Amino acid sequence: MTYKIAVLGGDGIGPEIVAEAIKVLDAISKKYHLEFEFNNALIGGCAYEVFGVPLPQETIDICKNSDAVLLGAVGDWKYDKLPSDVRPEKALLGIRKALNLFANLRPAIVYDELTASSPLKSEVVSGVDIMIVRELTGGVYFGTPRGIDIVDGQKVGYNNMIYNENEIERIAHVAFQTAMKRNKKLCSVDKANVLDVSRLWREVMERVAKEYPEVELSHMYVDNAAMQLIREPKQFDVIVTGNIFGDILSDEASMLAGSLGMLPSASLSDGKLGMYEPIHGSAPDLRGQDIVNPIATILSAAMMLKYSLGLEKAYTTIENAVKAVLKDGYRTKDIFTNKSQTLVGTAQMGSLIAQKILE
Repeated sequence: MTYKIAVLGGDGIGPEIVAEAIKVLDAISKKYHLEFEFNNALIGGCAYEVFGVPLPQETIDICKNSDAVLLGAVGDWKYDKLPSDVRPEKALLGIRKALNLFANLRPAIVYDELTASSPLKSEVVSGVDIMIVRELTGGVYFGTPRGIDIVDGQKVGYNNMIYNENEIERIAHVAFQTAMKRNKKLCSVDKANVLDVSRLWREVMERVAKEYPEVELSHMYVDNAAMQLIREPKQFDVIVTGNIFGDILSDEASMLAGSLGMLPSASLSDGKLGMYEPIHGSAPDLRGQDIVNPIATILSAAMMLKYSLGLEKAYTTIENAVKAVLKDGYRTKDIFTNKSQTLVGTAQMGSLIAQKILE
């Protein structure tokens, strides 16, 4: 069987890290006699340069005709002065909406080999394994009306955090189902003490919880959750939250593992089509230097095999290869902590992981 993968390298370091993920997928292809058909498409600033828009219809069509989408990153400071509707970041919101990718899974796992890379004490982060389920196509990033107007002679900017019951209910089911496959603990994060939209969020979570009596549901305000992630991260198993809160908390959780370069993500729809990407940005200042960590992108490709293609064994093989390479002491610059380790670049890290798969 041939699996069609849409490859969106994007901007900055995106093409470099995606290249390493494809290198690893090629190793998986050889090991398990699979066929991957990679179809490249433009997104972000590179698409704007060619098409005048950051998300051309051609890219959307390629994604819709694929089994899964592998994304690098979008954005570059040189586009910061473009009108908001054609800035590269608009492509991310657009592709999520176009593919109905409403559920974002962001695992934060601290590998034993990397406890020293975390800025927190090893006893705090050792054994951390959290899954953050973030609603991805609603909330303040998508609410309307929005904009910047002149009111009483001065500029006023406004955005609306809006969720309807159906949007909350469908992400709730994803979160509860995820918790059922793990330790049956779910913490819903909101700001229900001050936000009406969060009070609705909590009401719907409580209602859906009745369908999953085995899952222990708790609630936490987002400011407290941010503190607790640092104070006692092992109290969490699955966290479910809205778009903006999930964006912030998952980036915070990346520091438990020591680097943004370690955290993958999966953006899922009602069907099997999903988009897989590292949670970090495009880092245009690091482009072309062979120093960035490709592991988050490689692990995103592993999640793609698991969630969209149903290749659980291949997923585990990649994860084990990553752990083995880290155990052997190889580190990219962001997770390099002492001279007993071997400092490697982006391409070498990808090659080492691919080699482990084939051993």
